[in-house]
Amino acid sequence: MRIGILGGNFNPVHHAHLFIADQVQQRLGLDEVQLMPENEPPHIDSKTTISADHRVNMLGLAIKNYPNLSLNLSEIERGGKSYTYDTMLKLTTEHPENDYFFIIGGDMVDYLDKWSKIDDLVKLVTFVAVNRHQAMLSVPKYPVQLVDLPLLDISSSNIRNSISVGNMPNFLLPAEVLSYIHDHGIYQ
Repeated sequence: MRIGILGGNFNPVHHAHLFIADQVQQRLGLDEVQLMPENEPPHIDSKTTISADHRVNMLGLAIKNYPNLSLNLSEIERGGKSYTYDTMLKLTTEHPENDYFFIIGGDMVDYLDKWSKIDDLVKLVTFVAVNRHQAMLSVPKYPVQLVDLPLLDISSSNIRNSISVGNMPNFLLPAEVLSYIHDHGIYQ
């Protein structure tokens, strides 16, 4: 199977995440795209991240009507810091029949050389860079497949900030996710 992996903190998941997952799945003819929430991101202050349970529950609500999108809880189940190489080594070892396409933002291409064990990681996955700004990227040092998509300028931090001041960021994220946030008093 051809499996896309879209990792992230998803704090909270929003329509840009879902749009990217859906469009990459369609344009590359992938069997599915798995959204993989990080357990403990190595580059994000853990004090600003809500519990994995809430992030997983919101992801489940967001993708429930999309059969080509699924959850991959590998990093949550493993615990600790989430390093892509460790996760993908485990997945490719357990499922050698799958070809994995790891989806990143086009802005991350220039930073791949800073990723843990990147020279080994590129042997395990095909990187897919989503060019959301329609700008030319520099020539990548590592092999990357480029997918051009329209920019949806939505960020989780702006959604959290909006909720924290009492605004409802309607239409930026699925209504079910926004209801979940409201019902559980998250980001307030």
